[in-house]
Amino acid sequence: MTIINVNYPAGRITLEQRRLLAEGLTDAVLVPEVGQYCPPAREGFQVHFTERPRDYMAIGGQLLSDQPERDVITVNVLVMDGDWPNDVRKKVLENILGSLTKVLGLPEPSPTWWVSFQVIEEGSWGSRGGVLSILDLLDSGVFTEEKIKAIKQNFTR
Repeated sequence: MTIINVNYPAGRITLEQRRLLAEGLTDAVLVPEVGQYCPPAREGFQVHFTERPRDYMAIGGQLLSDQPERDVITVNVLVMDGDWPNDVRKKVLENILGSLTKVLGLPEPSPTWWVSFQVIEEGSWGSRGGVLSILDLLDSGVFTEEKIKAIKQNFTR
């Protein structure tokens, strides 16, 4: 279970770009999370796009509407506790920035695109009418054997 929230000034991202980002951002997290490209695992992902008026966002203490045009995007990723060492988190952040760059047709990410990554502790994720554990999902067929082993090892420490 993963939630990806994308916030940006109104009009910055088109409908077609949102379609491409929905898939690209999902895969940016999915592959590192389950250890492989696995389309059925996409069902556990939600991407939420939120447009905000320029006078509802600020950088440096000034509203965007009061500044020269700036390319501001924030992406917040929430994942279930599992196997998230720093190198895997780094890969997710790089994948997200790469997907944004590609879909938005830019040569490199903007310095005002910020991505955060948050792991929701075991016992703190609700779904399906109760508390859900990553351990409940390990036999779903989407995780590689290597990833299953790493996740189980993480919970026995």
